[in-house]
Amino acid sequence: MANRRCQLLSLLLIPALACIGRAKPQIGSWGDQGDGKYKNPILNADYPDVDIEQAGDIYYMLTSTIHYAPGMTLLASKDIVNWTIIGHVFNKLTWEPRYNFDQMSGYRFGVWAGDLAYHGGRWYCYFIDSQSGLYMSSAEKITGPWSNALCMLKKTGWTDPAAFWDDDQKQAYLVCNFGRDPVQKMNQIRMFKMSWDGTKLLDEGKAIYHGHGAEAAKIYKINGYYYIFLAEWIQGDRKQLVLRGKNIYGPLERRILMERAAGATRSVCQGALVQAPDGSWWLTHQLVQHREKIQGAFAGRTTGSSYEGRSQWLIPVKWQDGWPVLGQDPDGNGIGNTVQQWKKPIQGSPIDAPQTDDEFDTPKLSPQWQWNHNPRLERWSLTERPGWLRLKASVPVNDGGFWNAANTLSQRLMGKGKGVVTAKVDIGNMKPGQQAGFCRHSGQYILLGIRVDDD
Repeated sequence: MANRRCQLLSLLLIPALACIGRAKPQIGSWGDQGDGKYKNPILNADYPDVDIEQAGDIYYMLTSTIHYAPGMTLLASKDIVNWTIIGHVFNKLTWEPRYNFDQMSGYRFGVWAGDLAYHGGRWYCYFIDSQSGLYMSSAEKITGPWSNALCMLKKTGWTDPAAFWDDDQKQAYLVCNFGRDPVQKMNQIRMFKMSWDGTKLLDEGKAIYHGHGAEAAKIYKINGYYYIFLAEWIQGDRKQLVLRGKNIYGPLERRILMERAAGATRSVCQGALVQAPDGSWWLTHQLVQHREKIQGAFAGRTTGSSYEGRSQWLIPVKWQDGWPVLGQDPDGNGIGNTVQQWKKPIQGSPIDAPQTDDEFDTPKLSPQWQWNHNPRLERWSLTERPGWLRLKASVPVNDGGFWNAANTLSQRLMGKGKGVVTAKVDIGNMKPGQQAGFCRHSGQYILLGIRVDDD
């Protein structure tokens, strides 16, 4: 059992494990406060690079999953504050062998910021593997089944696609960070024409903007203007920008919309613009974690020192002279800051949160679980012992220890600070040489468990 402020503990080679039923989410230091207000973050967990699409009275969120399977997590909400997990876009990462259990060499790769779109009665998910290419999956229902990943363009070193259907012009587009321009020495935001069915790029694209670390572009058309939201590094801070124009290719005016507040330690940027039924506008955004040197499998790289990762925040958006104004501007410099607390966009929904607890009493894994790389299917089961998750030990790939141990099952870390995780573990069938237990892992890992010796 795990409460709402549960830390992520992965399950490593456990022969059998059972958990108590789902705890009811409680009012806490974040999210819905039960009084018509919310405290940021609305998702105090590693839910990075989100996109949100509305269909009817439900908002759907897509968040990136890197090398984990199943991938591209989907969540749903009726008030943009309380979110639950409803599934994933794909079960396995099928386009590169590095993600298989017999290689497990996809750390830091896989799917980064993606795009969720609903058009013509069909759902679309666009994502880029920076080591492989641009892919698209689609489905009639948000819960699937989703089509196999279709490669639209093979290319390395690019990220963050976003699709847009211009119903006025009857033309579809896809915008992305196309990578570093060798001449400009900056990232290139490129606009492609796309087929109306969303399956093909129709040209080589046109650069519409260059910026240091420019990425995470999203397109909106409001009152005759195209708005292209994007993030960029400016003077050591990652800021939220918008480009505005009557033509999608320009000329485009540029304005900085949001920056890190004075005294804050984490930058704010990159999210999705949504509208509530009362006509009010809102933006979800993430915090960018600090960077620090680490050891182990990620040696020489950097990771977040704040272990909840990139949490999701929700801020109000106002419009002034045709420009969006984000959050609050306490220093009066014309650039918004995020907010700590605000009135909920939509009232009346019960307090909820992404699932954590699991009794393992269904033939399928609950959607909060993800495997570290693609699983070894014949070595785990929910049916061999009903009501238990059974994991069968496997030799780590290339003697790589924990980082290359197949069938490590994990959840995203919830909350910051102290947390409690309770589980029932049966170690009776473990054999000499085997290890099993729990783990808290990101750039580093901490194991707590059992090792069986020869005696």
